[in-house]
Amino acid sequence: MSRDAGHRGPTGPKRYGPEKPPLGLPALKLPEAIPAPEIPRHLGWLNYWSAAAAKAIGFPDPSRDAELLSHARRTATGGWVVRLTEDPLDLGDRAHLAALLRAYERIPEIGGRSVP
Repeated sequence: MSRDAGHRGPTGPKRYGPEKPPLGLPALKLPEAIPAPEIPRHLGWLNYWSAAAAKAIGFPDPSRDAELLSHARRTATGGWVVRLTEDPLDLGDRAHLAALLRAYERIPEIGGRSVP
């Protein structure tokens, strides 16, 4: 008996595992596949990166992070709070989606997409 026996979706067998992300967003690894606990799992509108997380993802790089730094503040403990857009993230807003895509492109370590 196949693994999919008895599990059918509207168009065929149910798929197991992550599906292709929408809107051109990158595929992120499952949390257990991310190589270090300090690496963020994903990006959101507001992001907190501890000092260890910032180091693991190479943030900030003054030559590449001007856009992110314009919406960031350093915490007393050396971490960072980074806001991707002025208003809460709305993936229906092209400017918001573009900001999210740029951030994922800039920091491929997020979501375990590359090893730091």
